[in-house]
Amino acid sequence: MPTETSAQEVRQAVQELGAEAYKFRKRYMRTLHRSFVHTARRHPFRFAMADGRTPKVTFGKALTSTVFLARRLRSVWVEQDMVGILLPPSVPGALINLAALLMGKVPVNLNYTASNEVLASCAKQCELKTVITSKAFLERVHLQVPAQAILLEDLADKPGFAERLTAALISWFLPVGLIEKSLGVSRKTGLDDMATIIFSSGSTGDPKGVMLTHYNIASNVEQLNQVFMLGKGDKILGILPFFHSFGFTGTLCLPTTIGMGVVYHPSPLEARAIGALVSQYSVTFLLATPTFLQAYIRRCEPEDFGSLQYVMAGAEKLPERTSVAFEDRFGLRPLEGYGCTECSPAVTVNTRDFRAAQFRQVGSKRASIGHPLPGISVRIVNPETMETAPPAETGLLLVRGPNVMQGYLNRPEKTAEVLQDGWYNTGDIAAVDEDGFIRITDRMSRFSKIGGEMVPHIKVEDKLHELGGSTEQTFAVTAVPDEKKGERLIVLHTLPEGKLEECLALLAKSDLPALWKPRPDQFVHVDSLPYLGTGKLDLRRLKELATEATV
Repeated sequence: MPTETSAQEVRQAVQELGAEAYKFRKRYMRTLHRSFVHTARRHPFRFAMADGRTPKVTFGKALTSTVFLARRLRSVWVEQDMVGILLPPSVPGALINLAALLMGKVPVNLNYTASNEVLASCAKQCELKTVITSKAFLERVHLQVPAQAILLEDLADKPGFAERLTAALISWFLPVGLIEKSLGVSRKTGLDDMATIIFSSGSTGDPKGVMLTHYNIASNVEQLNQVFMLGKGDKILGILPFFHSFGFTGTLCLPTTIGMGVVYHPSPLEARAIGALVSQYSVTFLLATPTFLQAYIRRCEPEDFGSLQYVMAGAEKLPERTSVAFEDRFGLRPLEGYGCTECSPAVTVNTRDFRAAQFRQVGSKRASIGHPLPGISVRIVNPETMETAPPAETGLLLVRGPNVMQGYLNRPEKTAEVLQDGWYNTGDIAAVDEDGFIRITDRMSRFSKIGGEMVPHIKVEDKLHELGGSTEQTFAVTAVPDEKKGERLIVLHTLPEGKLEECLALLAKSDLPALWKPRPDQFVHVDSLPYLGTGKLDLRRLKELATEATV
């Protein structure tokens, strides 16, 4: 490269070479279920997983139980490529997913926080014939199963000695290829075969089925492990549902393939129960959304989280107020990461600083989403011309790497819209600073064009929270059509009347551009802001509420 090449251009070139070179690691990688079998056989007595009902499962027990379940499911899943699973984060939920992978099936974890209509749509897209669920769980969520329901209670009912012995012998003495054949697998599963279908959250429209291969997810697991160097002494808290991409990759595939423990709990908002589990099992790694962190700040005791070494926040922007409040209470600053379902999901992370004699490598910056993971390259481009943006300027964030999805299920047009020459268009607006840290400023879908000017919803929200002094999300900005200016902002909020008046007085004096300042009649009080099961704001419901309030 020329001597006058900037540091940012060099960094960009190195990243793109890294993404290109990552494919040479492929020959040494295993499919997810083969990695699990390999790990379980190497460390049979190591702690693998637990939940509130199952206090301890070793890797050896997990492997035997997986084979046992797979043998019972063989007749149930005949001639089915994709199989439905409707279970919360739990030991049984993890084992059913592993059994599906071992049998060469594609597990489709359904969103139990969605409506019956959405579930039916997902089942239809995947042509699901059966859904594994639990009677106790169905009584709690009150959902209509969109295919033939196979109850977990029946699957695990009365295992005989001979059946358990056979599962154990198969688990420990047959080569993996013969295990697969004994379970009815006719063709060896390859790295480029689909590992799962995860439906996008549907925060802005109908859910799309994201096709992720074994290579996509195994690469993302390896990338995360290269950064955090997790080991046998680490335990991760599994509170994100398996229908969430970080739940599937981060709390199912990551621990079961690299040999670390995972502790599951079905609800991420049961803060006191979660605090007790973290303390009881000495959990070291917590993956959560900012919404969930806010609940822990309010309800968990500081000593509950004493064992935590890392707290990673993702799925939505981590507000500085939440980060500071968490650190003040627990003495540990959450590190913000960034990902999307289409990228398996992790793309960038902040890490802890590296320190040595006369040396310090900065691992994180406030308000940034960190650096790209190894083997991932990012570009910031002009949204209109798609040309690379100048250094430090904002633009559309593109991602390339081995973790980028195969495409959307049965939607080639949608796939072509977001995937071009291996680059995935995230739809997020971002900038890269002089040290390579990336900062997300907004989403393309969260801008309003008012009087010819683009108004970013997130920046308006941030200013309102700053003025309101709240550590929790109390404002959510959306827009409705306006005859004169094209669109107008609507702010849904949960503040009491007196507090809102104080905030409006401060807003009038603030440095926000006049066009960005919502008028008092543009504020709508709601009892609670709408959220998806993943912890993200439900943008579609937000717009519906705003429209209803302004009709």
